[in-house]
This record gives sequence, structure tokens and C-alpha cells, in this order.
Amino acid sequence: MIPVFSADPELVWLFSGVAALLVMATSAGLILKVSLGGEAAQATMGNVTARIRAWWVVAAVFVAALAIGHAGLAALFGLASFLALREFITLAPTRRGDHRALCWAFFVIVPLQYWLVARGWYGLFSVLIPVYTFLFIPIQSVLAGDAEQFLERTADIQWGLMVCVYCVSYAPALLILEIPGYEGENAKLLFFLVLVVELSDVLQFVWGKTLGHRKIAPTISPNKTWGGFLGGVGSATLVGATLWWVTPFTPWQAAGMSLVTTLLGFAGGLTMSAIKRDRGVKDYGTLIEGHGGVLDRLDSLCFAAPVFFHLTRYFFT
Repeated sequence: MIPVFSADPELVWLFSGVAALLVMATSAGLILKVSLGGEAAQATMGNVTARIRAWWVVAAVFVAALAIGHAGLAALFGLASFLALREFITLAPTRRGDHRALCWAFFVIVPLQYWLVARGWYGLFSVLIPVYTFLFIPIQSVLAGDAEQFLERTADIQWGLMVCVYCVSYAPALLILEIPGYEGENAKLLFFLVLVVELSDVLQFVWGKTLGHRKIAPTISPNKTWGGFLGGVGSATLVGATLWWVTPFTPWQAAGMSLVTTLLGFAGGLTMSAIKRDRGVKDYGTLIEGHGGVLDRLDSLCFAAPVFFHLTRYFFT
């Protein structure tokens, strides 16, 4: 399979830009860690440094998957969904009667969903989980004969599949869209989505630390402030607008798509934080140093990816 970006210098420039940003962030982090005094400041910079190291790893893995092609991206996001679903289910009140349903979910539904994405079978991947799996999971659970907390247990599995697998699968599904005048360039559209969503998260963190005072939902996510929200969403939208040349959008369309994407990303992060608070945990996992678990990193993309996909499909294909 030919690498997705082998003949696309624009993607090379984009990845070079990301690498340059990471180099600058790494250098700034090292300088601040040495120059700042105080235990609290050192702890904050330690967290920031861990986040930057994690971003180096995430960027390298993403580039490797992109180099393999559509199948590589489907496999990467499939693995991410598998790990995110595992983190989600760990917090759910499952019982022995759910083991059969969970086995189907992890080892059949997840790979099947991403196989359909890799094959470009839109008609089936778009309904596999919300229709067929939605009906199939409770059938498997009820056959186990355990009625205790049946509704809650079944709903947790269904919701986990929807948010961790179905919604996330719309990111690599961008590669199957047939956009006039944009043939063979969809990898840049995926890059655009991921960059805007994740950059919004990073910039909300930065703006929140510098100008954030008034909290948006202190009982749900104490670190989310109006200053961080407005600064992060505004900055990421501006960056998205300046990157219109790698998309099928005009500058104003790119700004609008970026705004919608960042707003949904914020809503996704807040919603997933509410689940963590309900379960009494700080993070979904510990796999990614400085970021928590895989689902902590995908929470914004869960809400942004399906809407971005369908807006692009409706207006640009």
C-alpha cells in the first residue's frame, strides 16, 4: 500500500510544523523548570513536561499509522477505541452475566466496526453499533439470566460502545469521503480535525492557567474556566482558519468548521468529566503519562468527529 502522504508535500509541511511546535514547547518547558522556584510551580511544570513527552509519542504513532495508509489509521484508531472502551467498562457496574456481551463487544464489534471503516462500507458502519449492536447486546445479557441492575449494566455497555467506538471511528472514516476536487487528499482533513481538537484542549489548558478565574462547572471539572474556554476555542478556531489551504473549505468555512469542532470538543470533555466525577475517579486510566488514560485524550474527539464527518459529507461531497 502506498503511504498516504508519500506524494503530498503539504502533509510533510504540516508534520514539520507540529514537530517544530513540540521542539519549542520542550525547550520552553526545560527552561521554565530550571528557572521557576517553589514546589507548586515545579509540580505544575513537571505535569506540563510529562504532557509534552506524551505528545511526542502520540505524534510519532500518528505519523507511522498515516505512513501505512488507510488500513494503518483504521488499526490505530481501532486500538485506541479498544483501550478506551476497556477504561470505560472498568468503571461500569458489570456482573458475570455481562461477560458474554462484553466478549462480543471487545473482540467482534470493535474490530468489525473498524474493518468496515477500512473497507469504506459507509452504509453498514454507520448503523452497526446504533442499530444492530444496540439490539444485540441486551439479548446477550438477558440470555445469561441475571436481572439485577439489568438496565444500568446494559446501558453502560451500549453507551461505552457508542462513545468509545462508534463516535471515534468517524475520525478515520474521513478518508472514505469523496470530495470533488479533493481526491486523494483526505488524510489532510483528518490531520486538520485532530490538530484543531487537540490544540483546543492544549490552549484551553494554557489560557486557563494564565487568565482563567471564573469556573464554568466547578463540581464537574474544576480546571475549566471561562478564560480558558474562550481563549482556547478562539485561538484554535483562528489556527483552523489559517489552515484552510489543507482542506476543501474556504477560510470562512474552515473557521466555522473549527468553531463547531472546538465547541463540541469542549462539550465532550465536560461530559466525560461528569462520568469520572460520578465514579469518583480523576482519570480514566494511567497509560499516557501526564494525560491519564486513552479516553482522557479522546474525550473531545468523541463528540467532535461524528459531527465534523457529517457536516463535511453533507455540504462538501
